[in-house]
Amino acid sequence: MKFIQKEHSDTLEVKKSKFITHICPYNEFKSMMDRLKSKHPKGRHFVYAYRYLNNFDQIVENSSDDGEPKGTSGKPSLKVIQGNELINSAVIIIRYFGGTKLGTGGLVRAYSDAVNDVLEMSEFTPYVKLSSKKIKVVYSDLSKLEYWSLKSNVDCNERDFVADGVEIVLKATLEDLVTLK
Repeated sequence: MKFIQKEHSDTLEVKKSKFITHICPYNEFKSMMDRLKSKHPKGRHFVYAYRYLNNFDQIVENSSDDGEPKGTSGKPSLKVIQGNELINSAVIIIRYFGGTKLGTGGLVRAYSDAVNDVLEMSEFTPYVKLSSKKIKVVYSDLSKLEYWSLKSNVDCNERDFVADGVEIVLKATLEDLVTLK
């Protein structure tokens, strides 16, 4: 699985209809939708699809046809991001109607192509599930731990200073945490 870290966009034209596609991290989806609706007030349809991992590591996904014939835009867009194994990502496609009806098959192809085009130009990061482990160190060992974490794949930014030391939450892959003693 992989995810996107920054927004990308691309435009596809099919029989004078313009499909402007934006992809972003899922946590920016609502703000991006609001921004695009104010930026494109004459956009006819705002079709979207997204997938994200919830707190139980389950994939949650949704899509909307936004007035297009049922199943011709949102579902095909979702299928493309499913096929590319994307998570924590969202796509929004703005359609400006060009005067020529595309038919159901034409709409499915156009929306699928629009999402594929924006995916081709986007950069993705592989998803790695992080585990956490809480440890306690004395104050004098804190700088050694910070130096070690910079050289390794372990995040130690969560700290709680207590009377007799520092409680730190280490975050890393399960394999990296198992190697810690």
